[in-house]
Amino acid sequence: MDDLDPVIHAPARLRLVATLAALRRGEEISFPKVQQLLGMTAGNLSTHVRKLEDAGYVDVVKTHSGRKPVTYLSLTVVGRRAFEDYTAALDDLLRGAGA
Repeated sequence: MDDLDPVIHAPARLRLVATLAALRRGEEISFPKVQQLLGMTAGNLSTHVRKLEDAGYVDVVKTHSGRKPVTYLSLTVVGRRAFEDYTAALDDLLRGAGA
């Protein structure tokens, strides 16, 4: 369990990172779309996004569509690598590797 990144390991953040990892490199998704996909409140999602952003795993871009503010999320290169490492460590744990 020590190899599992604690920033990603929280269930809500794991779901968020997995959702963003499903995007192609360079793609982004709107905050409301992620909120809808994950069934999270804006406040809860925002808290988890901030934690991932602080770790350098998620890029947050705030812009406007007309007069309406829009926030887009994407996984950074560091975040994608962290997720790959996390899933590899989880796979090892599930297979009993290193035990």
